Amino acid sequence: MTQAANAADTAPNILATPLRSLIQRAPVALPATATIRDAAQLMSEQRVSSVLIVEQGVLFGLVTDRDLRNRVVATGIDTQRPVMDIATLAPVCVDVDGMAFDALLLMARNNVHHMPVLDGHRVVGLLTANDLTEHNSGSAVFIAGEIHKQTTVEGLQKAVAKVPQLQQSLAAASATAYGTGHIITAITDAVTIRLLHLAECELGPPPVDYVWVAAGSQARSEQTAKTDQDNALVLDDSYDEARHGDYFRSLARRVCDGLHACGYVHCPGDMMAMNDAWRLPCRRWADLFARWIDEPDPKSLMLTCVFFDLRAVHGRGELLDTLRRDVLERTRKQSIFLAYMVGNALSHQPPLGMFNQLTLLRSGEHKGTVDLKHNGIVPIVDLARVCALGGGDESVNTHDRLLHAASSGVLSEHSARDLRDALEFLAATRIRHQARQMAQGQPPDNFLSPTEVSNFERSQLKDAFRVVKTLQEVLGQRFQAGRF
Repeated sequence: MTQAANAADTAPNILATPLRSLIQRAPVALPATATIRDAAQLMSEQRVSSVLIVEQGVLFGLVTDRDLRNRVVATGIDTQRPVMDIATLAPVCVDVDGMAFDALLLMARNNVHHMPVLDGHRVVGLLTANDLTEHNSGSAVFIAGEIHKQTTVEGLQKAVAKVPQLQQSLAAASATAYGTGHIITAITDAVTIRLLHLAECELGPPPVDYVWVAAGSQARSEQTAKTDQDNALVLDDSYDEARHGDYFRSLARRVCDGLHACGYVHCPGDMMAMNDAWRLPCRRWADLFARWIDEPDPKSLMLTCVFFDLRAVHGRGELLDTLRRDVLERTRKQSIFLAYMVGNALSHQPPLGMFNQLTLLRSGEHKGTVDLKHNGIVPIVDLARVCALGGGDESVNTHDRLLHAASSGVLSEHSARDLRDALEFLAATRIRHQARQMAQGQPPDNFLSPTEVSNFERSQLKDAFRVVKTLQEVLGQRFQAGRF
């Protein structure tokens, strides 16, 4: 039996576990007036690895055993000093009404191992990485932690090598595709941020503000273990090519090549920050989007599909926020552009033939299979993007865009729910397919043979593709009638 299978047998689905059920005891806390020695003694007495600093029910900080080692023992600080001198102030927190997935994702993205749980402003518990590592999927926290420690690309390669096993474990534990995508993407974000830190250590501090932006599936938090990279740099408008160009050219090259070395291969279309065309000040990005929207052509539509899905990974996020708001304001008013986008969204058709039979690829390396990505998932991504463009929605994740489309009336509740369910089923099927391939030592791909799944799953595949096809027709008719 494989390790992934063992994980499924021995661990419940941590991603679907309510946080309330993981809280085993009241938080161990001290007032802000306590000393470092008080904190150490309390942690020893209670046999805990951290203590919260709470005053009148309000959380002020957090002290861990690592803080005692690194900030007290290693530096020789007087233990009679206030505990606030060594505390992590305003620590990352999670809401008690969330799911364990929320905590796992926050831990992985922020490289933390202790996280207070809040009910409103009141602290009700403390979650540790150990609470999650009883379940296989908790290893995401430790992969992110290992990434944070690395000082070379070779070290990062070794840390990232664990991601395929993580995906297999998540698939075996029946994690949702939505949750798996967020966790795998959090690892990609961690690698990107670490590469940026290493590049800045070599090159010095950036001469002007910037934000490193993920595009495509990384931006949407929908990655799997098989992915390439799409990224860009948005620079402050004080950027001057003559004075600052060499710095950011070197920065982008180091990061993109580092990602490639770690398995996030260079984008075949060269849509990366190391390409001068995608490393621009904010005003130039705004001009590009304006031209793509006002004068749509096939290339503009392709670029918009990539670069409308943008998410800040590191740096000054306000630069991207301003750009996104301006773009959404413009797209809502451009019916011609939206018409082109709808046409583009209809170009990827689900593989259904007469009598709703699956249409398999007839030739080539993947003969006899269906392409789950380009003929199943991409059409839903495209539909959700059109809804976001037409509805002024700033969401990037496809599931979140469909939720907003329903709440704003762009899609009916029923249609949006059907699309979300179809997306979850197709994406989860793809993840399980890739997990099976990786377990057998094969490179993962997106091509599913119907013989891999049961008759029941084949029937569900057809239902999911039928939902996509129906909603494509509805959206096309709705726009042609001028009711978008």
